[in-house]
Amino acid sequence: MEEKRQFISGIVPPAGREGPSWWFVFQGDRLLIVPGASSGAIPFLADLGALGLRAERQHYLGRLDGSPCYAVEVAQGSAAPPGMVFQGLRQVYTVIDEDLFTLAGRALQIVEWDRTHQFCSRCGSPVKILPTERAKECPRCGLLQFPRLSPAIIVRVARGRELLLARSSHFVPGRYSVIAGFVEPGETLEQAVAREVREEVGLRIRDIRYFASQPWPFPHSLMIGFTAAYAGGEITPDPDEIEDARWFTPDSLPGLPSKMSISRRLIDSFLADQGVEQEQARGRAGP
Repeated sequence: MEEKRQFISGIVPPAGREGPSWWFVFQGDRLLIVPGASSGAIPFLADLGALGLRAERQHYLGRLDGSPCYAVEVAQGSAAPPGMVFQGLRQVYTVIDEDLFTLAGRALQIVEWDRTHQFCSRCGSPVKILPTERAKECPRCGLLQFPRLSPAIIVRVARGRELLLARSSHFVPGRYSVIAGFVEPGETLEQAVAREVREEVGLRIRDIRYFASQPWPFPHSLMIGFTAAYAGGEITPDPDEIEDARWFTPDSLPGLPSKMSISRRLIDSFLADQGVEQEQARGRAGP
């Protein structure tokens, strides 16, 4: 197994150049990569100027295995340097390793926050970035603004050897996933899990248990995963949210989400609990 890289978050960039840095360069929501590069496909060099690009905004992220990391946004229309391309973050998952992909998601969220929080939401004055904190402050009224984070639950519901899967109209044809939704103000995560399942498919659940979490930079979510057991009711999809929902057995799976997502991890965990080889299930599930 490949050893996991060590990342240490930081706010204040190093005073001087200390060798090459990782440059997470975005044009809108598209990341600059080096296709086929053995170094991880993210530019790793001493200075952004070597790429012939000019940063419209730049943020220090911290250090990855001792090397500085920066999030950068360049102007729309900027040409990618020779041998490089701008690609959507979802498309680069299979191109860069998991640690770099996670950092790319962090970089995108910080760049997006900087771009969309230029003025105070209380008095409308231009805000300034604080030098030692990931925040912006209004010099007029003192309001602090931090990077936005939207918590969302995602839950795997099982009924014996059956798994509840549903699809929305915006999914690619044939693909199903587990139930998910945003947490509302004033409710616990467990209450959000029960509410979303009830609202989207009309079922009651029990034994709600935490599974894992995943930062999800599309655009600024934190996915908090749970497992639960069926407690009652008949599947009644909410027509505004769900196009179809059914119970599936391990040998009758539809198309499944990408392995980059926590939804796929929840599904694969269910299959493992049922003693099903995940590779076999993936083969049946299709793309």
